[in-house]
Amino acid sequence: MTRVGSFAYDPETKRQSSECVGERSPRPKKLRFQKSKVKMMLIVFFDSQGNLHKEFVQESCTVNGEYYKGVLDRLILRIRRVRPALYCTREFFLLHEKAPAHSAAKIRRFLTQKQVATLNHPPYSPGLSPSDYFLFPKVKLQLKDARFGTIEEIQKAVTDQLNKIPAEDFCNAMKKMETRANLCITSNGSYFE
Repeated sequence: MTRVGSFAYDPETKRQSSECVGERSPRPKKLRFQKSKVKMMLIVFFDSQGNLHKEFVQESCTVNGEYYKGVLDRLILRIRRVRPALYCTREFFLLHEKAPAHSAAKIRRFLTQKQVATLNHPPYSPGLSPSDYFLFPKVKLQLKDARFGTIEEIQKAVTDQLNKIPAEDFCNAMKKMETRANLCITSNGSYFE
């Protein structure tokens, strides 16, 4: 999950902050970053073939166990439609971080009932999550410096960027996850680069 938004700056202020001024001149204003007033949280699931399912979470919503159960239910239906062989064999797993919504008893029971395996994400290991080292940085880089006035504009821009990512990039990200996991095992869970 990540938050998508934008930052803005006043070009006049940027120019002023780079000018040299004399002793009696007023001090130049510093560059100010202004957070976007419009933000969205994105929940996305993908595999080595590409995006499977995404949902935008309204700012007023809290992603708790009940909310996440609905997301997972819709994900499983999506897998049934777009990856029927995986759905039938259940040869897929979810990489879960330690977020409370992911580890709630209700979620564990739901996934057990649906015969969905989970791979628990080691704590404090963002380098092992493909969304952290691949997907979100890739989307954010493309949306850098973009300004959005509405939720719909954010959703469209993010969806467009997700759809532009080639399947080969997803495949490479999954291979990289395996390499990173092996490095983590080799280093006994210590930090590695």
